[in-house]
Amino acid sequence: MNETVQLAKANNVLVGAHPSLPDKQGFGRREMKMEPDELAACFVYQVGALTGFLLAHGMKLNHIKPHGAVYGMTAREPALARAAVGVAKTFDVPFMGLAGTCHQAAAEELGVPFIAEWFADLDYNPEGKLIITKKHDPVPLSAVTDRVNRLLGERQVTTTAGFLPLAAGVSEVSICCHSDTPGAVEIAKTVKALMDKNNAQVPPQ
Repeated sequence: MNETVQLAKANNVLVGAHPSLPDKQGFGRREMKMEPDELAACFVYQVGALTGFLLAHGMKLNHIKPHGAVYGMTAREPALARAAVGVAKTFDVPFMGLAGTCHQAAAEELGVPFIAEWFADLDYNPEGKLIITKKHDPVPLSAVTDRVNRLLGERQVTTTAGFLPLAAGVSEVSICCHSDTPGAVEIAKTVKALMDKNNAQVPPQ
């Protein structure tokens, strides 16, 4: 964690906390039963550790985003969402999550700034719900390009059955690329190039 913060500072990269379930063996990608207060304590413990390293290097926490299985759990369970977003409120940072889910609803309820997120290297089911897997399969760059262009140009999310409109009230998104997806570096480069091209065409506010 200390080395990651140092690298982020050296490369002028903002740092967000990515707390997960207490599941080191499964890399946080296996669901487990937790009460809202237990989840909040688990998140505070992890985010607090990162915040300490950030302070040591003169940096600030930028946002909080749940990792792995708990990302999906908090997206669909209101009580868990409020617990997770409540931690972001405690640390006075935005909460990053899935638009149109309990993530966004809890952020609005608790008055926490919300950053809508979209995934370039994961699939969405026909209802527009993210398909979270324990292992990430390869994704062709052509598919990533098509997905990103459709999101940015048409404001549509690509699903396993077609396309759905982006959630209501969302004008901007943060695009996620997982580091353990095969070909992650090339995927990230492709996504950044497409985003830079799109953003260059957006008139300044």
